[in-house]
Amino acid sequence: MRVGLFAVGRLKSGPERDLAARYLDRFAKAGPAIGLEFSRMVEVGESRAGSAPARMKEEGILLEKALPDNSVLLLLDERGKALGSEEFAQMIATYRDSGKREMMIAIGGADGLDPPLRERADAVLCLGRMTWPHQLVRILIAEQLYRAVTILSGHPYHRA
Repeated sequence: MRVGLFAVGRLKSGPERDLAARYLDRFAKAGPAIGLEFSRMVEVGESRAGSAPARMKEEGILLEKALPDNSVLLLLDERGKALGSEEFAQMIATYRDSGKREMMIAIGGADGLDPPLRERADAVLCLGRMTWPHQLVRILIAEQLYRAVTILSGHPYHRA
């Protein structure tokens, strides 16, 4: 299954970008052995619309355009369900094993994600109850993708 990331906002060069790239590279190298492939990182600029609902709608349209047909959509949202790393790995494996070919994990803008997208999503997850800057969310989800691969392959990274 091909896994992509969609993010509202662009990471500038620096340590955050480097660390996210390091984990995505590890995921890309380790994933194919268990049927997971990193497909792409889609970054879009934040909407400049005048209201939060209009910004969420514009950003949602950009996500819909980037979303491959028949793909699994996972949204990261503060109102989502918190999973442990092993549960997250199992969820990815379940989608992979059910024959899904594409998955997109979406990080919304400062206003969040358009409500119709949350209704369409296959899962809405949160990375804890705290609010995280978008730069750190990219690092966290990239690391969790790599961790999921190590869990599913029995590698000791998860407990090392």
